[in-house]
Amino acid sequence: MRVNITVNGRPYEADDVWEGESLLYVLRERMGLPGSKNACEQGECGSCTVRLDGVPVCACLVAAGQAEGREVVTVEGLADHARQRSAHAAEAAGAVCPGEPEEGHPGEPGAAHSVGPDADAPVGPGAARHVGPGARPAGPEAGGLAGPGARPAEPEAAHLGKPEAGHPVGPEAVPPRPPGPSRPGHVAPLAPVQQAFIDAGAVQCGFCTPGLLVAADELLERTPEPSDADIREALSGNLCRCTGYEKILDAVRLAAARTGKAV
Repeated sequence: MRVNITVNGRPYEADDVWEGESLLYVLRERMGLPGSKNACEQGECGSCTVRLDGVPVCACLVAAGQAEGREVVTVEGLADHARQRSAHAAEAAGAVCPGEPEEGHPGEPGAAHSVGPDADAPVGPGAARHVGPGARPAGPEAGGLAGPGARPAEPEAAHLGKPEAGHPVGPEAVPPRPPGPSRPGHVAPLAPVQQAFIDAGAVQCGFCTPGLLVAADELLERTPEPSDADIREALSGNLCRCTGYEKILDAVRLAAARTGKAV
């Protein structure tokens, strides 16, 4: 069967999808978006968490056919999603959102970024096709984009970064790093929650990080001033075997504080 899904704001279609194929498989293997990790395949670890019509779900438990005609946000699209959210908030307040890329600027969701050595490698015969006019999908951290000749973009979620040595992690102690302009050859500014995970040292092996980022970003969108109980509840479906969770809690608190919504 053919499945049409809007992923990170861009329409895709995937052919020859079998009835039992998961949304996770389609995202990773057909659309070239491996940020959502394949671990337990039972909905227990949360490493494959994505947003389906705004709601966090385990992509391994969602049949691809259930996503027909719906909108999906993965870790690769968090930065664009955060910028759009800020723009909408600024528009609602009657202000101009600082730091928003100008029309046609490489930092826009539809603009291509720098390419790597495997830029022209197609995903394969079962690859999903991007069907939007002129836009390119968000770039994964590994592999090419769907479709012959497609060129991958730099990953928007640099969730394998390390904090600087001796960098403080308290919400008041860590100043936000000013986002640089998006230019060809440079990664676009990260979502606030992504930068907070880096600055708070909340990343170790990084395998669970994409799911944690998606869940945390949804929490902050829904509850801008979360309590510790809110944070723990929102992340209760995401398992981490490295950090002990304290740094992760610090990162979410830090992201909330930086948006001017102190916990």
